[in-house]
This record gives sequence, structure tokens and C-alpha cells, in this order.
Amino acid sequence: MKEIIVVRHAKSDWGNEGLKDIDRFLSERGYSDAYQLANWFSKNKSSPDLILSSTATRALSTALIFARALELPVSKFALEPEIYEADTETLLKVLWQQKEEIKSLILFGHNPGLTNLCNELADAFYIDNLPTCGMVFLQFDCKKWSELKSKSGKVKGHVFPKEFKNQN
Repeated sequence: MKEIIVVRHAKSDWGNEGLKDIDRFLSERGYSDAYQLANWFSKNKSSPDLILSSTATRALSTALIFARALELPVSKFALEPEIYEADTETLLKVLWQQKEEIKSLILFGHNPGLTNLCNELADAFYIDNLPTCGMVFLQFDCKKWSELKSKSGKVKGHVFPKEFKNQN
């Protein structure tokens, strides 16, 4: 069994036009959403074997907030430059390369790649747009990451920041 938790980076700040896209950081709302969802995850889900993040500042910041909330050691955290601006095929190649002893991982990245990946892998699920800091939980009945294929994943749930907006 393999599990992927797909997480789009939290809301980024567009206020500094001089920054390169890869260097954009999180907005105030982005930080708030990331902390809230990371805390929810740490209380309601099992820690993954690996956090795999894009090298973009906004994805890395989101991933680090989750890593701290989950109290994961640095040995369970990896940066993958290919996730930045990746299409579905590139994301699948990144997943296929993971070590077999890893049973579950959280993938932090960007749209449209992550939305398309979810739609490609899920057997009975479609989403127009994975929102910022949104999570989709996918489970696969396979032993090797290289066995991931189209429509083979069972969606075990999803969590979006808007679900927490009216809570105190």
C-alpha cells in the first residue's frame, strides 16, 4: 500500500513585483492557513514517511510548517527542484523514483500540476482547482512507486482551508 497526500502551497504574496516567481513568499493568509491545516493534520492523521517539496519559497515554507507541526526529523524532508512548474508526467516521474520503503509521503507543489495529478491518479474524483493549502489523500494498492498509474488511486478524503474559516 502507498499513500500520497497532495498539498498545494499556501496562498502566496504578490505584493513585490521585483521577486522572481520561485522566490514569492507566503501571504499573511497563507501562513494562517498553513499553520491551521498543519495543526489539523498533526491531530488527525499519521505522520508520513517523507515530506517532498518543491524548491519554490512558498511551497518550502508550507512544507516546513507541516514538518514542524508533525515534529518530523530533517531526514524525512526532501527538496525536489523538478516539482516546481511540473506537469503531471514530471510529477509521476518524481513519485516513481521514491524509495520502496517509503509507504506514505506528502507532496508539496503547485497548480496546475497538482490538480492535474489528482485528476489523473484518482479513480472516482475530479476537481477543477486544488485550492491553496488544499489537501487530497490518495491511497494505492501497490508495493512499488513505479506501479502508480492512471485512475489507480482511491481518494480517502480532502481538506480545504475554507472548511476552517468559520471556526474559532
